Amino acid sequence: MVLNTGLEQGNESLSWVKLQSLFVGNNMPTAKQLADIGYKTFSVSMMLLTVYGGYLCSVRAYHYLQLRSARRQAAEEQKTSGVL
Repeated sequence: MVLNTGLEQGNESLSWVKLQSLFVGNNMPTAKQLADIGYKTFSVSMMLLTVYGGYLCSVRAYHYLQLRSARRQAAEEQKTSGVL
């Protein structure tokens, strides 16, 4: 009995149940199926790293802009207090 995993038909959804069904009983995954799993796992990890990198970049930019705004406000307060 051969289980249909959906990988060979170009189906992009790879669920945990499908992944488990690859290793049940005597149905050893083929090299193509292992390559597909590896490729999809690598692709997902790169997408997550990209999203996380974007998050870190935006947090750093936000803190930079907040610090710049606080310094500008402090400089304005120093100018106005020196005039009086």
